[in-house]
Amino acid sequence: MTENLLEIWNDQPWIRLGVTIIVALLVAIVVHRLVRALLWRFSDGHPMAREMLRQARAPMGWLVPLLVLVLALRTRPEADQLHLAAPAEQILVIALIAVATWLGVRCINAVEFFFCRRFPVNTENNLRARRVLTQARVLGRTGSVLLILIGLAACLMMIPGVRQIGTSLLASAGLAGLAVGLAAKPVLSNLIAGLQIAITQPIRLDDVVIIEGEWGRIEEITGTYVVVRIWDERRLVVPLNWFIENPFQNWTRTSSQLIGTVYLWLDYRVPLEPLREEVKRLCKEAPQWDGRVCVLQVTDATDRTLQIRILASSADSGSNFDLRCHVREGMIAFVQQNYPDSLPRMRAEIGEPPGVVGRPREHP
Repeated sequence: MTENLLEIWNDQPWIRLGVTIIVALLVAIVVHRLVRALLWRFSDGHPMAREMLRQARAPMGWLVPLLVLVLALRTRPEADQLHLAAPAEQILVIALIAVATWLGVRCINAVEFFFCRRFPVNTENNLRARRVLTQARVLGRTGSVLLILIGLAACLMMIPGVRQIGTSLLASAGLAGLAVGLAAKPVLSNLIAGLQIAITQPIRLDDVVIIEGEWGRIEEITGTYVVVRIWDERRLVVPLNWFIENPFQNWTRTSSQLIGTVYLWLDYRVPLEPLREEVKRLCKEAPQWDGRVCVLQVTDATDRTLQIRILASSADSGSNFDLRCHVREGMIAFVQQNYPDSLPRMRAEIGEPPGVVGRPREHP
């Protein structure tokens, strides 16, 4: 019996290779569980490392067995005797590169998720949190895209037929490079724009911006576009490089504080001091006023009315909008109740111009 088993073992390379692979996989599973348990224990007290281990659990479960299989095929002499060993090894190497890329993307996502939890933006003074979170999001998305491109290129390099695709399709290498450059221009421009936004930060998450006449907040920054949440719940999708090439308004670039403007057009007979007192009263009773600016001034005088400008400040743009509406409504009600004759009116004089002799009346 033993002699028969030894004879089969010596004559059948498939059996020897299969047993080697099974033993290697069992060892890989044991090593993977042991290493994961040790890393999980040592990562106690390090939230970023703990989050990376949590995110890398699925790809690590595939990475170690694939790595062991590749090593088994390359080290065992039986693999050279089998015709299917080389294609199998090539497929395993491609799968190994893909899983390694998956692992790198998961680790980048873990770092991004760690910063999202460490710096929440739903706080009152969130300028630093928005700055850090924007850098983490943009750099993380850019790094993920670059890592996926590198992994895809490495996989294609493992296939002999794909390496000469450019030579077989296009006779000129310069023409091929030009075609690839033109095709990749939008992707590369957005990647470069993403790096510029992450470093210089003209926009950050939750910034209040005015784009194409639309008021909204930066809701999401990806590797290729930015999502702006408009005030009426619409979404404006803008390419990343648009923010580098076009001017726009950012109301929360250095601070969320804002001064709002209310205009009134009243008659020349309106008294200004009671209006100033009423504006101060309205601002003081409004919870949206931050106590910085409350001013009433006459900014223009036409042939018919006075233009009165009221300035009122708030901690953020949403509060300032509500404050302006409150002051505008209160001032209109105050003028209507106390000075109705001071509302804008059209003056006209009906009569014949001086020096014109009227026609004599005709008697019947």
